[in-house]
Amino acid sequence: MSEVPAGEVRPLQARLLHMVFPDHTNHLGTLFGGQALAWMDMAAFIVASRYARTTVVTARSEQVDFRQPIRKGDLVEVVASIVKVGRSSMNVDVEVITEDLLSGERKLCTRGRFVMIALDPLGRPTAVPALPKL
Repeated sequence: MSEVPAGEVRPLQARLLHMVFPDHTNHLGTLFGGQALAWMDMAAFIVASRYARTTVVTARSEQVDFRQPIRKGDLVEVVASIVKVGRSSMNVDVEVITEDLLSGERKLCTRGRFVMIALDPLGRPTAVPALPKL
């Protein structure tokens, strides 16, 4: 793994905000699971791309837990954080948090891990920098 040059910032977290509209929901008025997964994958893609500064693809999603329903009208914050880096892989933990815009109440609704792979211009796995030492 290559080291991150001194002074170069590589974000370890990405946050996306979405509103849950009727076309995102099922017949019960709650967010489709597939929509939640798409938003989670997008956040994982963004943080991994910004960290690796190269093309990345999703290799795996694992242990996605849907804990609480997400309702029409909720604000959804999707938080993706790089937690581990291999030679070409990045493990990204993603949380989906809802916020009631009127009360401000926030709830962790969904959590999962995505494995993203960095690719070179020929589509082969390529090395990514090691995580910075804290």
